Parts: sequence; C-alpha cells; structure tokens
Amino acid sequence: MRTETYPSPGGDRGWRAEAARYALLPLRIFLGATFVYAGLDKLTDGGFLADSGAGSIGETMRAVRDSAALPSLVDLALHAPTGFGYAIALGELAVGLGTLLGLLGRLAALGGALISLSLWLTMSWSSDPYYYGNDLAYLMAWLPLVLAGTPVLSLDAMLHTRRRRRRAGYR
Repeated sequence: MRTETYPSPGGDRGWRAEAARYALLPLRIFLGATFVYAGLDKLTDGGFLADSGAGSIGETMRAVRDSAALPSLVDLALHAPTGFGYAIALGELAVGLGTLLGLLGRLAALGGALISLSLWLTMSWSSDPYYYGNDLAYLMAWLPLVLAGTPVLSLDAMLHTRRRRRRAGYR
C-alpha cells in the first residue's frame, strides 16, 4: 500500500497532490467570508460605532480595559472609539475581500492575523480557559495563509501566470 503524498516519478500528480494543492481553500473561504461579514456587521450597526452606550465599541473597550494583556492599546483606541471602530470594520472588510478574491493574499492574511492578535490581546485575553476566546484560534488559522498565500483560484495566481507568460514572450 502506497501512502506517500509526493508525485510519482512518472509525473502523475494523483488525487493526493491535487487535494494538497486545494487544501487551504476551505480555510480561505471561511476566513474571508467571516471577516467580510464581521466588517459589514460593524459598519451597519449604528450602536456599535458609538463612543458610548450599550453595545458600543467605546463601552466594550472600557469593559475589557483592566483585563486586557495590553491595556495601553485599549487606552490608545479609547482616544477615538468611533474612529477605531471604523478602522477595525474597514480592516476586516479589506482583509476578507482580499482573502476571498486572492488579491495580495499574504498581505491580506497578515492583516487578518494582526487584527486577530490585537483582539486577542485586548478583547478576549481574559477568557478562562484561554481556548474559550476565539481570537486566538483565528490568529492561528491565519498563519497558514500568511505562509502559503493564495496560490489557487485567485487573482494573485492569475496575475502571476500573466507575468510569467509575458516574460516568456506569450500574450
């Protein structure tokens, strides 16, 4: 019984190689769709983008300030909670669209990882046990996409193929 996942010497890639090639696509779709949804949800929730009040970004940050790993980061955001809320929402939207479309895939994934890291160190740091906070899981989920980018079914792949053909003299 053969169990290796490498192409056979005859060049037959096989189903395992094809599966490996598309392995990150479900993760990419999940993270991209989730971040697009999260960004749109924040932008369309007038209560969230307020400086104060129930469910506002300002009240949420004040509530987690003392339990955050980096309270100074929360303090920085509290100087302009509405602006910070818009920045997070637009960042999530840009990261989600970049990930779904596969445009600047590694950069989009890095943005998603940084957003998740900042939310973990502020909003969900006090989750006990730690694995109840979902931001750490999102951070770990972004890392394979930071490393691999978006090599299949993506604008990055299309642009790479176009550049390679131009260099080879094709049009």
